[in-house]
Amino acid sequence: MPTKLVEAIINKIAKLWILADDIEITLEANPTSVEAEKFVAFRGAGVNRVSIGVQSFDEAELKFLGREHSANEARNAIELAAKIFPRYSFDLIYALPDQSFDTWRARLTEALKLTRGHISLYQLTIEPATNFYHRKIQTPPDDVAADFYDLTQEICEAHNLPAYEVSNHASAGNESAHNLTYWRYGEYLGIGAGAHGRINSHASAMVKSPEKWLDLVQKNGHGLEVWQKLSPAEQEEERIMMGLRLNEGIILPEHLDTKMLIANGLLEKIGEKTRATKQGMLVLNLVLSKLLD
Repeated sequence: MPTKLVEAIINKIAKLWILADDIEITLEANPTSVEAEKFVAFRGAGVNRVSIGVQSFDEAELKFLGREHSANEARNAIELAAKIFPRYSFDLIYALPDQSFDTWRARLTEALKLTRGHISLYQLTIEPATNFYHRKIQTPPDDVAADFYDLTQEICEAHNLPAYEVSNHASAGNESAHNLTYWRYGEYLGIGAGAHGRINSHASAMVKSPEKWLDLVQKNGHGLEVWQKLSPAEQEEERIMMGLRLNEGIILPEHLDTKMLIANGLLEKIGEKTRATKQGMLVLNLVLSKLLD
């Protein structure tokens, strides 16, 4: 994206809304040298936080994952971001085929030296109809994946970066503001191609294809594909599904029966809120299905 376009979008938003003094403006960036060269201009355009799609610092893993950047480019992009932006984050993917616990421990421990208060850590998942799916790439079995997750929590907690959400870790005060909006089921607008939103009790979704989205914007003034009124029950279900991803937990409706899940050590009460335990986080989909059945 041209830096001038980023600046134009931010300026347009500032005309439409009153911006908070501590507003977080995050740009997702790839750590290629070409994109990193734009960091100064992005900062000048108003971006104050950058999220870098690193995924790995190992050349073989990057090749396997189909990434275009090198490990050195990733490190250089992070070092540059640290000089330019007051806040930054990057992500890594783990539980790769044939990855050992010792390898992941070493990779993560080394990566944490480059963090500034936030890191996102995702287990590799294979989606249907993707390249990895057709190649029959095998991820670790569930019990091994659970051990990878436990190891990740152990390492991050030891480095003062506990999980505040299933896959996101931060020191106090460095949580991602826009991500917390989603998980706390606040309102948000999704504007670009493929973007989803929740506003005025409606779910919105834009056309995924950037080309088709642009054509629709030019013809109709928007690229909206879905504008659906959500019932109170649907909103409540979404709020629970999102909120239980957070370590802080949520206030659950009184009619939900949590006794069995609490007795089995999958949920716990923290004051007025209920949250998933570490064991519950490992089987969150199961917890949600039992809770919302």
